[in-house]
Amino acid sequence: MKQTRTLCLAACLALALSCGAPKTDSTIGASPEVERRVEKILAQMTLSEKIGQMNQVSAGGDVSNYTDALRKGQIGSILNEVDPVKINEYQRICVEESRLGIPLLVARDVIHGYHTVFPIPLGLAATFDPDLVEQGARVAALEATAQGVRWTFSPMLDIARDPRWGRIAEGSGEDTYLDTRMAEAMVRGYQGRQLDTTSMAACIKHFVGYGAAEGGRDYNSTYLTERQLRNVYLPPFQAAVEAGAMTLMTSFNDNDGVPSTGNTFVVKDVLRGEWGFDGLVVTDWNSMGEMINHGFGVDRKDVARKALQAGVDMDMMTYGFLSHLEELVKTGAVKESDIDNAVRNILRVKVRLGLFEHPYVDVEAGAAVQYAPDHLASAQRSAEESAILLKNDGVLPLKADAVRNILVTGPMADAPHDQLGTWAFDGEKSHTVTPLKALEARFPGKVTYVPGLRYSREKRDAFPDVVAAARRADVVLVFLGEEAILSGEAHSLADLNLKGSQSELLAALKATGKPVVATVMAGRPLTVERDLPNCGAMLYAFHPGTMGGPALANLLFGDVNPSGKTPITFLRTVGQAPLYYCHNMTGRPYNGETLIDDIGMEAGQTSLGNTSYYLDYGAYPLFPFGYGLSYTQFTYSDIALDRTSYGADDCITVSLTLANTGEYDGTEVVQVYVRDLVGSITRPVKELKAFERVSLKAGESRKLELQIPVSSLAFYGLDGVKKVEPGDFQLWVAGDSASGEPVPFTVK
Repeated sequence: MKQTRTLCLAACLALALSCGAPKTDSTIGASPEVERRVEKILAQMTLSEKIGQMNQVSAGGDVSNYTDALRKGQIGSILNEVDPVKINEYQRICVEESRLGIPLLVARDVIHGYHTVFPIPLGLAATFDPDLVEQGARVAALEATAQGVRWTFSPMLDIARDPRWGRIAEGSGEDTYLDTRMAEAMVRGYQGRQLDTTSMAACIKHFVGYGAAEGGRDYNSTYLTERQLRNVYLPPFQAAVEAGAMTLMTSFNDNDGVPSTGNTFVVKDVLRGEWGFDGLVVTDWNSMGEMINHGFGVDRKDVARKALQAGVDMDMMTYGFLSHLEELVKTGAVKESDIDNAVRNILRVKVRLGLFEHPYVDVEAGAAVQYAPDHLASAQRSAEESAILLKNDGVLPLKADAVRNILVTGPMADAPHDQLGTWAFDGEKSHTVTPLKALEARFPGKVTYVPGLRYSREKRDAFPDVVAAARRADVVLVFLGEEAILSGEAHSLADLNLKGSQSELLAALKATGKPVVATVMAGRPLTVERDLPNCGAMLYAFHPGTMGGPALANLLFGDVNPSGKTPITFLRTVGQAPLYYCHNMTGRPYNGETLIDDIGMEAGQTSLGNTSYYLDYGAYPLFPFGYGLSYTQFTYSDIALDRTSYGADDCITVSLTLANTGEYDGTEVVQVYVRDLVGSITRPVKELKAFERVSLKAGESRKLELQIPVSSLAFYGLDGVKKVEPGDFQLWVAGDSASGEPVPFTVK
């Protein structure tokens, strides 16, 4: 039944793309007809009307609050309005009562689903399944556009390697290649393979380097060199631009002293000049005004000038453009031609989306789209694929016919709001199925629920009620983690252990001698090393969304075999941050030296023989990037390359045999890593270059081939030019970034 519903969803989405709403363009991108329309509108606009298109405001209160400004053409976009009746009225005023009839671009933070909420983006990345992620973004677009929202501030493409940063939940983790694949998928999903009235403009953000905030503190400064930007942080943005992303958002941070909203190099030179981006560039919320706080501008007039000259088109909630651009033009401080270019970029998006032809939505039809059965099926499958099995001593999968009394406990067992995760403004608790509700529906009369903790931060000295219930149970399912409010924007943490008395609850349950299965739902990788000994199995689910409960129940009882992989390194302790797999080797790479407990009391001081590691925790994480267990076992064999030497224009063919040697059907994520042994600059010890999800029946084996263009080994070297440098390389094929044996090859 589950497979049938998934296929039905795919068919429905294909139908929407091929024969659904009227098309405005056959493909995403500029066309002569679009440009003619843009120029015709622009030629009729006054300077005041042009500046009005560059102003974005957050809706609030009655529509009448904005009527006068809309009639005068002083608002180009509204965000945070989701009532389709109000949206239609906003559009009516613009289209029927303003001089030129230019429609609004209505925006919303639709980050991982609209009403049907999918796992947070970090969880989506754990699927290593771009096709499924694209499908989820398409569902979000179908629901949001049906109610008038045509612009989302997603996907977030910030590479993030410090789990203290709360906004790590909103991205795809630490790896450039994985982030790139997810970026392409989400852009295609939001906007559709062809533009029509179900297309929601993607906004790639935050440009650029925001995820490298110093100390993991949100909004903090970054210090990335141009080479780091080009090799690590810019590639996902470039890929998203090439995939057709229609808009981009500047970031809050300053990098090397230059705030992104005023950074001419990254916005005008790289984005516009090198990549040819002709879409809309919008500031983040008041990030133009915050350049004053940065000390990068004297006042709002000054930062409005700098933002425009850097290449920004639209101001979100600073009112700097609206208040000062006309005066700046009159004094000669800015050129009207720069304003014209900005307005072209804004109008181009509105024309491509078909807003001039279809400014209104059908309110009743839009309501019927929400929470469609196929949407819920897609959300459930995404939650199933995103869960990561970190530990299993054989207790999982549970046997339904072997349990008569199931104890469900923990603060996340029945927390619908928190299960949705951060940035889930429009998800509703009434439609969210928690683990408790899913298990009670599946095993009527067999589930005992004792919360133990009301919320994740609660502290208790003892748990007599939970312990007593555990002693009567056949199995204990404890749901732990962090509330949604503890992750996301402005929610950074210095301590990544489970909050409150959750670890103590787990230890008390373990002491009963009953089988204990821990499921962790969180917005980041928490430091769970101290908790692993107190459970027989641990399943990790980054906040899984609307259908997280049924998904987790299916995983725990073996209807679905876990296949998620860690999209970010799991630390042993927060003091290791940042720790990521694709680090440089250093001149003294770690090779297993003495740890602190082995040092004698009178040991002499010396650095000879020492390497790069922590005396108390060594150099390795708790779980590496790309890690995840299964209920079955996979073996890799016959790994070979088609040649031993390649040219820069060649393609490497990697062949292998993957076998499912266990007792359960399962899916493995085959991962290919490469190391450039010697370069003009030091190179990472490994870099992910390809991956593929492979499903095998128990006992089945399959011969696989993966293609890696040699051009994908290019990087910006000492001379600042991107190219493949000849030399010796190593390649690994494995189920995670820390496994496998190297296979050598050379590039001429």
